[in-house]
Amino acid sequence: MSSFDVVSEVDRHELRNAVDQTAREIANRYDFKGSSAEIELHDDSITLTADSEFQLGQILDILYTKMAKRKLDVDCLDPGKVEIRGQTAHQTLAVRQGIDKETAKKIVKLVKDSKLKVQAAIQGDQVRVSGKKRDDLQSLIARLREAKLGIPLQFTNFRD
Repeated sequence: MSSFDVVSEVDRHELRNAVDQTAREIANRYDFKGSSAEIELHDDSITLTADSEFQLGQILDILYTKMAKRKLDVDCLDPGKVEIRGQTAHQTLAVRQGIDKETAKKIVKLVKDSKLKVQAAIQGDQVRVSGKKRDDLQSLIARLREAKLGIPLQFTNFRD
């Protein structure tokens, strides 16, 4: 029986590198000279600080570019509201890890609607898909890649 796992994980090392490169570019860019613009990575979030909301948008664009170059999906970030505190603007980006229950149920529904001879089971923050034919599993992976679920999906532990 062949199987694979559908997961949503972020490579923490690559994310740290993208944040560090963004911080370096902020320090070197002329339009950020003398401003309080900075970016910080925490365990499960990224904090952006700048003088204005416009600068926050620029920092976010730089971060998205650096993440794309490192093959990180920007859908793993959940941008929060921009807060203006005194003279500075702050924004927190939540880093989403794992598949939540509602998305896992959508994945299981997509598997059942595919009419392929495969089964899906929710196991914590991942979904295990198993079936007899490797071709069925590979076509299901293609369908899941096309589905817009709002989170980046990776397919691991493919076993024959």
